Amino acid sequence: MLKIDPSHQGLYWKDLVSQSITFPDALARVLAVDAQAMARVAEKYPLCINPYFFSLIKEPGDPLWRQAVPDIAELDQDNDLTPDPLAEEPQSPVPNLIHRYPDRVVFMVSDQCALYCRHCMRKRRTGRGKTVSRKAVDAGIAYIRATPSVRDVILSGGDPLMLGDRRLESLLSQIRQISHVEIIRIHTRMPGALPARIDKALAGLLKRFHPLYVNIQFNHPDEITPEAAVACAVLADAGIPLGSQTVLLAGVNDDPEVMMTLMRRLLEIRVRPYYIHHADPVEGTRHFRTSIETGLAIMAYLRGRLSGMGVPQYMIDLPGGGGKVPLLPEYVLGTGPRTLKVRNFEGRVFRYPLR
Repeated sequence: MLKIDPSHQGLYWKDLVSQSITFPDALARVLAVDAQAMARVAEKYPLCINPYFFSLIKEPGDPLWRQAVPDIAELDQDNDLTPDPLAEEPQSPVPNLIHRYPDRVVFMVSDQCALYCRHCMRKRRTGRGKTVSRKAVDAGIAYIRATPSVRDVILSGGDPLMLGDRRLESLLSQIRQISHVEIIRIHTRMPGALPARIDKALAGLLKRFHPLYVNIQFNHPDEITPEAAVACAVLADAGIPLGSQTVLLAGVNDDPEVMMTLMRRLLEIRVRPYYIHHADPVEGTRHFRTSIETGLAIMAYLRGRLSGMGVPQYMIDLPGGGGKVPLLPEYVLGTGPRTLKVRNFEGRVFRYPLR
């Protein structure tokens, strides 16, 4: 298997993006995959693996391979899965902006990523070759400006850090000038997928727009490399709070020990575990979906074995645009007139006085 130096000394992040594997025949030259099968998948769901993330793949079928390399299972027909199960499109008052909750919007400012995740909740739109135009961005900003209830703007996509520094600065400046916007969040995978994007210039730019938060998708401990740790340190040293939004994925992290290792390593690099997302019922992702019981068992395992600040919330996002709901293991086994019957993380049962 082709291996590439993960340090990529002297290479600008856009150069690395330009060297990404985007064609099935190119992928077949460096991995033992069926080029024709890859072409069938990529025709519907585009392919992009940047050199850095490619260098982290150890062997066929490993957790990083599963996230990056197309799988013919993506084309399986499944009537229970739809392209837009969360009803993002009906909840978009203007293109590229989702207004589901009263006080916040998701503003999709890019449709490009440095890595096209095979489990992506927006497989229907990412990497289609249609950039988010300045006109579309202007329409989104105009909507936010005209909607005083919006106090929290989440930049998403695609990956908003695919924008160059100048364009990102312009975007953040316009949002920060809106008086009722209190918080800006950036949802990105760059620190783990292409850490070369994160440098002191970017961190200096972002810190000008505090309060600003960055939530990162890390799904497996192998993604937390020295380069990723440095990228997170650059952001944290600029005073930017970092959180992780992990997606529960079959064959990637659906194991309690793997998930606990991931959460511990996140804390070591100053990234607070925030959410574990149950994989959304998105067309083309059935092979990644686990049972709810698997997620609850992982949460029960984490509790008591990991510092409380390292235990994320386990979330499902309700189909039809119902929004996110947290799920918890069943700790309360019963309620009496004077006590609760409660199970702890070891499975031991206790009586807790109600008053």
